[in-house]
Amino acid sequence: MSKVKDYMQSPVYVIDKEEPVQRARNLMLKHYISRLLVMDGDKLAGIVTKHDISHRLSQAAPEWRRRPISKVPVKLVMTDRPITIYPGATVEQAAVIMDENGIDGLPVERDEGEIVGIVTSRDLVTYFVEKNPDSKVGDLMSKGVICVHRHHTLDHVLGEMVENGVDRVVVCEDNATPVGVVTHTNLAISGISDSKDELKSKNIKMTRKESTAGRKEYRYVKEVPLVAEDIMSYPIIFTNPDVEAVDAAKILLDKEICGLPVMDEEKVVGFFSTRDITVEVARWS
Repeated sequence: MSKVKDYMQSPVYVIDKEEPVQRARNLMLKHYISRLLVMDGDKLAGIVTKHDISHRLSQAAPEWRRRPISKVPVKLVMTDRPITIYPGATVEQAAVIMDENGIDGLPVERDEGEIVGIVTSRDLVTYFVEKNPDSKVGDLMSKGVICVHRHHTLDHVLGEMVENGVDRVVVCEDNATPVGVVTHTNLAISGISDSKDELKSKNIKMTRKESTAGRKEYRYVKEVPLVAEDIMSYPIIFTNPDVEAVDAAKILLDKEICGLPVMDEEKVVGFFSTRDITVEVARWS
């Protein structure tokens, strides 16, 4: 059977527990990764993900938000004592652990505690494609899709994610047509927070007509909150319930994205993601 060591990423990106959240976010952006292992000297202390960073933005007033993120240590936002796995474990065993614990990555360590890699849900997608199972997108997709309007504020978007326990929302027009997706990556990495890690606002120029000719003159500048369309990923790629799951999985790998909205008769009926593939691989054990 295929082993974790054959699919894990190595070497891994790490950060010291005393380094600032700002550096963690910058490293994720620079290396196109979603998580960092947090070290205390040469020992694993925790793991910090984009989800950890964006989730803190949704909390009312945590202590660390009172300081600039350049001065907030990673140890305050990381998940400590992360679950690990051995290199010789099977890929299916890794999928079971991820599925049961609702996580997307496992540090890989040897018996002596040496960290030798990390295996993620994206690695499981690679495994899934290689195994080429006979299944359709509709068989694996998640059906609970949360939609927000493109003009909903980021506070609203964050609230919907937290309340519904989801990692992404689909952004729609008035007629419910999907126009984008907002994920924890958008929230944590795209620069939506200021030096104090508070949600940014934007300035818009309000105008009025000065004559029947329609000539406009700037009247004043108004500060308004950022909204979903300001940070969403677009254009978005769709899939269909009848598409082969392997073909949709290949799109996830090729486009380096975590999921695809599933459309049927011009309606969003589901979301096909790396998490759904993890669940399916776990069933193979």
